[in-house]
Amino acid sequence: MAARPIPVPLLDAGFPHLKSRVIERTGHFYYQDKDDLLWERVRKRLRATGLSSSSAYLTLLDDPISGPAEWGKLEAEITIGETFFFRYAEQFAALRETILPEIIARKAATRRLRIWSAGCSTGAEPYSLAILINEILGEGLGAWRVSILGTDINDSVLKAARQARFGKWALRSMPDEQRDRYFVTTGKEQWEVRREFRSLVRFERHNLLSLLDGTSPLELTDFDLILCRNVLIYFHPDTVTQIVGALRDRLDDDGWMLLGHAEPNPVFSTMLQTLNLPGTVAYRRGASDALLPAPAPLQSKTTLQDWKPLLPEPRSAASAQRTALPRLTTILQKASPLPVPQEAGDLLGDIRTRANAGDFAAAADLCRKALTKEPLSAALHFYHGLILRALRHPEEAEKSFLKSLYLDKNFAMAHYHLGLLLLAEGKSTPGRRSLTHAAQSVAASADDCPLNEGDGVTARELRELVRIHLDAAAPSRRKA
Repeated sequence: MAARPIPVPLLDAGFPHLKSRVIERTGHFYYQDKDDLLWERVRKRLRATGLSSSSAYLTLLDDPISGPAEWGKLEAEITIGETFFFRYAEQFAALRETILPEIIARKAATRRLRIWSAGCSTGAEPYSLAILINEILGEGLGAWRVSILGTDINDSVLKAARQARFGKWALRSMPDEQRDRYFVTTGKEQWEVRREFRSLVRFERHNLLSLLDGTSPLELTDFDLILCRNVLIYFHPDTVTQIVGALRDRLDDDGWMLLGHAEPNPVFSTMLQTLNLPGTVAYRRGASDALLPAPAPLQSKTTLQDWKPLLPEPRSAASAQRTALPRLTTILQKASPLPVPQEAGDLLGDIRTRANAGDFAAAADLCRKALTKEPLSAALHFYHGLILRALRHPEEAEKSFLKSLYLDKNFAMAHYHLGLLLLAEGKSTPGRRSLTHAAQSVAASADDCPLNEGDGVTARELRELVRIHLDAAAPSRRKA
């Protein structure tokens, strides 16, 4: 039997100094109270470098020759994130239906379009934007100067982004026919973004903190649209406010900004115009009287209906807290006819289809019928709760979530949505308890483990969402 490797000791005397340096350099205040998690990431680099202590590792990081490369490897360890194409379909619906048409109409004279995807990870977001713009402009694309910039602090993800190759997991929200339109097959379950979309995108390394100390490149300015989604959760709240202010200053006069669903902050509304669009919130710089002009409809070869994910979109729960109505669906084209489900016998699929079309009454009726056939289905009770909440029946929704949890006490998303419902109803103590149960139910799960009925949300992401909601609902933060 092979001998076990000698483990690196738990923490050490030099770890606090190392942690301080990491937070100072990256701004990732997220690790301020997560010594165990940060140490787990650091230990991987200690093993890789053959070093046995934080102090020795700091000496390596400070080495003028080897240090910069090692910093890059450490940053890669602590910033690895999961992403996929057309993530948060509500925001892509807003981009297609409102934001990009407004920009294109306003910039018709110059025909210049500049977009920045900050914290782009492996490139799914900027490539998704390139595909969308190509579809909107169609044959007119050649007359436009389109520049989409993707930046990240992590060199390894940028290298992957430039290769533009993705596996099935990154393309999971896209039907096969759409995947074949935008990608070419490069191997078994590997696809590469087609050249016409890749040509619109470039990638550069960038630390958002450089916006605050004056070292950020001057050419990062005059953007028509900036997306900085699910990056700000890692920073200290004061730093977040400063970064959003700095991003605002990099927008064109009437430019737009989209932030992550888990990153709302009332302060943002004091710095930017806040616009409530279907299913999401957008921000805008400038003081134009006509915030949302209605340009003529643009021809497109496809619609975002093709990219619509099944409900729920878990990250949307943060904005649900603001509106007191859970964002359960992606209602992308209100006037479009309801598609007929491909599998008539798939009751859950029928329910999702109805709910995604905004027909909550029909979805609730289907739920009731399905539950008469499968009364012990935790998933059906869960969806029934989501739909009842959308119909503004909180008491019935609560009962449905509880039935779901009775059948599956470790159903993380049921705990989570029950917690949000209770908080929205002013039941702070039980709401916080339910959110805590949600986090506890995935405490032993790997960070990148996708959750049942979570539409791609991972265990780590759910833990982060719970932390944000618990902080927001803390008694000390509520007004008397």
